[in-house]
Amino acid sequence: MKTLPLIALCAILGACSQAVAPPQRGPAEVGVATLKAESVPLRAELSGRTVSSLESDVRPQVSGIVKARRFEEGAQVKAGQVLYELDPALYQAAVAQSEASLANAQAAVSSAKAKTERYADLEKIEGVSKQDADEARVAYEQALATVAAQKAALATARINLDYTQIRAPISGRIGKSGVTPGALVTASQTTALATIRALDPIYVDLTQSSAALLQLRKSLASGNVSTGSTDVSLKLEDGSDYGSKGTLKFSEVAVDESTGTVTLRAQFPNPAGLLLPGMFVRAELNQAVALRGILAPQQGITRDALGNATALVVDGTGHVQSRVATTARAIGDKWLVTQGLAAGDRVIVEGVNKVRVGDAVKVVEVGADVKTASAQPAVQDK
Repeated sequence: MKTLPLIALCAILGACSQAVAPPQRGPAEVGVATLKAESVPLRAELSGRTVSSLESDVRPQVSGIVKARRFEEGAQVKAGQVLYELDPALYQAAVAQSEASLANAQAAVSSAKAKTERYADLEKIEGVSKQDADEARVAYEQALATVAAQKAALATARINLDYTQIRAPISGRIGKSGVTPGALVTASQTTALATIRALDPIYVDLTQSSAALLQLRKSLASGNVSTGSTDVSLKLEDGSDYGSKGTLKFSEVAVDESTGTVTLRAQFPNPAGLLLPGMFVRAELNQAVALRGILAPQQGITRDALGNATALVVDGTGHVQSRVATTARAIGDKWLVTQGLAAGDRVIVEGVNKVRVGDAVKVVEVGADVKTASAQPAVQDK
């Protein structure tokens, strides 16, 4: 009779134990980003310096004393504009001397010509010897040659006289003057009187490592990458953006042995003269386009102890898998993946710390207007 209450008590305790047992947990909810293949511009950021599109040193072509300077330092000058005037007295005298010598030579031609004609008539009637007639013709030809030489000497003298006015060889912005009125300049001097630089348009010489250029050419040869555009954007030394875009003109055909770099030249409009030669700048350009690039969110890529890039993906059965990926570069907030991930893979970007490899998960598409968890039922462990 005493055993009945004991049996009842055990039944009651067993029922209570079943009532307080914790419920079994379902799959963890994770946010995923579904990868897709798309055209990805491969932008390169290169450093460089600005270079004037035209540059010319102003030097004298004749010697003399500087009489006047005809320009304002730092001003815009035009090709052919007079910049300096030299004392022309000696060169004017040389022109006058050459003119007199030419007149004398021309008078000698007239005399020699008349004598030649007379001797030619007398030779027909044997009034003079043949030798005398030949000598008269030679004298006439020599007189003609002397006239030609004097004309050339006069032209040279006039050119030298014109060189006393030192003109701008190109149009552009002229710098400071290296001489003042009263200075002696010579035709053979190595020091420039001033320098003119054309600033609109202006060049930007960029440098890129030969290794990067070689990798780019290999990618283009593979067919997975196409050539990019020739547009170039510019950032100035203070970090601000230059308002106008430039155009990539050419790439140097040789590698600088001391730096292992190749020079690329871009051309930019510079109507306001904001860019000055020698400025340090950074340029961005689309050198190529990955035709089927895979961009993975950076929060979905982690590094293991060996530094390898890894990602957790949800497979077709709703379970977590680990993938080792190869990343080429960061583009915005994403990694460009070249190996390890493919279009259609669902990379976990939220809740990575809540799951392990092999776990069943509930998938929510990150960035969708409506969460897709209700459309994708939970997958139970089998």
